[in-house]
Amino acid sequence: MSKDWTGNSVAYAKTLGASSHASYDRQEHDYYATEPKAVRLFLDIEKFEGKIWECACGEGSLSNEMKALGYDVYSSDLVDRGYGEVKDFLSATNNQQIDMNIITNPPYKYANDFIVRSLSIMQTGKKLALFLPIRYLEGKARKKIFKENPPKIIYVSSSRLICAINGEFYKQKGSAVSYAWFVWEKGYQGTTTIDWFN
Repeated sequence: MSKDWTGNSVAYAKTLGASSHASYDRQEHDYYATEPKAVRLFLDIEKFEGKIWECACGEGSLSNEMKALGYDVYSSDLVDRGYGEVKDFLSATNNQQIDMNIITNPPYKYANDFIVRSLSIMQTGKKLALFLPIRYLEGKARKKIFKENPPKIIYVSSSRLICAINGEFYKQKGSAVSYAWFVWEKGYQGTTTIDWFN
């Protein structure tokens, strides 16, 4: 079933620690682009073999950085932002196993769906890395996901990184949100390790 990837503006504004965010400020499709250095610093310490799918690519901030680092990257997004293929990643019609890793910053409202979907279509041994607020460690639904499919490692950013509405980084002076890279390896059933970057 197709998703519209929208969310609650008040909740997100509270998460940002920015009470001045009005409902019209929230991007319609939950588009908050990730600061490119977030993936560059991440890939300094976590290596990936084979092709990478950036399945919520926006305008390509992460895809371009990964390509610059020498990775073979396939990019797609639900919304046409002039970059990558237009594709609904969560569509139930795309059930074939993929021989790709996945690295993305998903629409937060659908983070759980992205986790389940990714792990269901990836081949064993491939890795999933999602850039998410640290608060995603909590929650009953995520506890169930984490218990059934434990992340192999979570890299906490020791300094704040920016996710900018509509990719407009010049308007974002800082961040009140703590982020981490959550990394799964398909088939891994061990204990989750915590480490730090940035």
